[in-house]
Amino acid sequence: MTKKIRIALAGNPNVGKTTLFNALTGSRQHVGNWPGVTVEKKTGRVSRNGYDIEIVDLPGTYSLTAYSADEIIARDFILDEKPDVVVQVVDATNLERNLYLTTQIAELGAPVVIALNMADAAEARGDAIDREKLSAFLEIPVVRTVGTRGDGIGDLLDAAIREVKTSPHHEHTVGYGAEVEAMIASLADALAVDRTLTARYPRRWLAVKILEGDENVLTRVGEGPASTRVQNLLSSIDPGEYEASMADKRYEAIAAILPQVRSAGAGEGASASDMLDRVVTDRYLGIPIFLALMWGAFELTFAVGAPFATAIEDGIIPWLAELATSSIEPAWLGSLIGDGVISGVGAVIVFLPNIFILFLILAILEDSGYLARAAFIMDRPLHALGLPGKAFIPMLMGFGCNVPAIMATRSIEGEKDRLISILVNPFISCSARLPVYILFAGAFFGARAGGVMFFLYVLGIAVAIASAKLFRSTILRGESSPFIMEMPPYRIPTAMTSLFHMWSRGSMYLRKAGTIILLGAMLVWVLASFPYGVEYGSEESLAGSIGHLVEPLVAPLGFDWKIAVALIFGFLAKEVVIGSLGVLYGTGEETLSAALLADPGFSAATALSLMVFVLLYTPCVAVVGVIRKETGSWKWTAFSVIYGLIVAWILAFVIGHLTPFFLGGV
Repeated sequence: MTKKIRIALAGNPNVGKTTLFNALTGSRQHVGNWPGVTVEKKTGRVSRNGYDIEIVDLPGTYSLTAYSADEIIARDFILDEKPDVVVQVVDATNLERNLYLTTQIAELGAPVVIALNMADAAEARGDAIDREKLSAFLEIPVVRTVGTRGDGIGDLLDAAIREVKTSPHHEHTVGYGAEVEAMIASLADALAVDRTLTARYPRRWLAVKILEGDENVLTRVGEGPASTRVQNLLSSIDPGEYEASMADKRYEAIAAILPQVRSAGAGEGASASDMLDRVVTDRYLGIPIFLALMWGAFELTFAVGAPFATAIEDGIIPWLAELATSSIEPAWLGSLIGDGVISGVGAVIVFLPNIFILFLILAILEDSGYLARAAFIMDRPLHALGLPGKAFIPMLMGFGCNVPAIMATRSIEGEKDRLISILVNPFISCSARLPVYILFAGAFFGARAGGVMFFLYVLGIAVAIASAKLFRSTILRGESSPFIMEMPPYRIPTAMTSLFHMWSRGSMYLRKAGTIILLGAMLVWVLASFPYGVEYGSEESLAGSIGHLVEPLVAPLGFDWKIAVALIFGFLAKEVVIGSLGVLYGTGEETLSAALLADPGFSAATALSLMVFVLLYTPCVAVVGVIRKETGSWKWTAFSVIYGLIVAWILAFVIGHLTPFFLGGV
């Protein structure tokens, strides 16, 4: 009979939990070389020796005294869901920091196995770790693993299964000194009256968390019968001093163990990583290097992707559209497939080569460890403007998609900091806007297209930062929290990993083309074809009526009714803007780029104004949904949408009217 067990993967950020999770389960969760990639728990399954094993990948946490939302997710799962085994993934190159969490997990009395991950990196620098001695000191099984190669996976599962069978488990405690231990004992006695709480959690652990000022535990205790006695005890001490003393004792215990279990390699002096960091994180060179890399990425995206995009746009799409409209009967069906599906969806598919190239470049930068440095160098300017440096990590994730980027703000501790980060993240240019930039920048700006794209991405970041400063100075006053992030090591990206990241993001774009964009294009075709008898895509169609209704609001920006319709449907997904224009222009054998260039109402100024508007107005319905979910407030959700529309209109108006002065009247 198959037995079921559940394993929780816990550990500090950036120790390789998700890599190990993928190796264990065969899943393909996103793996990034920076902290904060896993923003909610993920599950997978594996079978081993007659056991059906569910594995849960938890967000990274430095401590079980939870401060940020993702740390609370990890801590509450271990406490409340009570997995059969907790596998703590430990970075073998940084034992001291990682074992701090070990001391806290062990206090819970939960079955624990340590996965000594990145063991190859530790060995490469000359470190030798005696796993048997470490296991004996901690009374916890220790297994050597290398997640990127799958080393030790079977041994880790076997150790977890053995740990489930081993009982009873006891709490491994750190001695905190006579004074602190006396207070822990007093608090534990006071908590005895709260039978509901102590039935779920060890009393000693609760007492320790109370002394550490854990707000979550204090809230739970404050709601029960032990509240008064606990508060009386706390009023007689300085909790801050006790918390610091307890942290010191944990590190003293770790410091006593390390020399006996680890012999460090030579590794003295500055490493190549250190020397590289002195350049890329320099306070004067860091930001110019980051901007230069981003500019190079967009230039390369255009230069390499242009021939492939041109082949699709000039050859395949017009040919398929013309073939469908001329050969499929009845005529309305041919028009639906040719003018609606192929012209609408095809107008978006054209830019697939560019998108895959940009995703590949970003994957290489991420896997190398550089993007974590980008967050570090942005801390100083962001902090000066009222935003924590940690907020730059969700901003960088926003280049892919704003939905997971907003969810990644859970790693930000301060409530106001997190709310500001959520509100400004929609201004970060996600990949869905990329087809709009590629189409209009390529058609109207030629050789300057890469520079225009770079300008738009920088503009999005600038608007996000300026908005953060505005919010911090007005509606969300307060000091931003300090930025503490451990730098991941530099790594040479593997071709397979980078290509996988490229495909995982690009395939999402393809899925949208086959679902949301397809439905949007078909809906626009219906509106452009009815009422029956009107000329397809004319001003007399339903699409024309809707567009003319909205046109007065966008006419000052230089937009006509067709653009108004495209912007309305762009609320579903930004790619639908291109799909809608492909349908409304009914290009047939003519490319959409050529049709736009032939339109006397379109100019380079109009094109740039439209790109700015698409950059800044409400990203899509999915982002609105995740803002509502993460803030828990319709008020802040509505504020985000309205504020974005206002900012988009103002900047599109200003930039659209200033462009002719810089481009010679175009």
